[in-house]
Amino acid sequence: MYTIKNNVIVEQTINKSRFITNLLLVADEADAKAKLDTIRAKYHDATHNCYGYIIGKTANIAKFSDDGEPSGTAGVVIFDCLKKNNLTNVLAVVTRYYGGIKLGAGGLIRAYSSSTSLAIDEAIITEIIEYKHLSITCDYSLLGVIEKYITEFDIITKEFKQNVNIVISLPEDDISNLMEKLIDISKNQVILNIISK
Repeated sequence: MYTIKNNVIVEQTINKSRFITNLLLVADEADAKAKLDTIRAKYHDATHNCYGYIIGKTANIAKFSDDGEPSGTAGVVIFDCLKKNNLTNVLAVVTRYYGGIKLGAGGLIRAYSSSTSLAIDEAIITEIIEYKHLSITCDYSLLGVIEKYITEFDIITKEFKQNVNIVISLPEDDISNLMEKLIDISKNQVILNIISK
């Protein structure tokens, strides 16, 4: 899954209608609703404030609205653009100021799709990486060799008691590989525990 690093506002005019897209990073559904309310207040005089959002590690929270546009021509189109780009924790609001020329269903779908895509193209997209903590307990004699293998990771704590205990933070995808290396280089003389953060 991916998300955006920066909020984006883009605008385009199609057949005299103004389409303003706000693409916003959101933490959870409450944050999405609060930001949606802010956008609606900012563009209170707009004809429509259509939106879509996807939230969660597994993109399990999703909602969209046509806000008065013909059914299926706006909200689901915005949502599909987010989904197609594998984005989560993102709210897209496309505000329309009607310009007097009807676009028809096909025209509306193209307008909302291109407006959302334009904002996504302007955003800095980043992969969501899940981090875990790994506890490493070893004898003092192994400290030097183990430290060589963990330098690229963030050290959370380092305790010197009867043994050395180090807790590091690392991407979930790197854990099994590092654990195998540490077991191998220590000749199985290391205690490893994955800690839930």
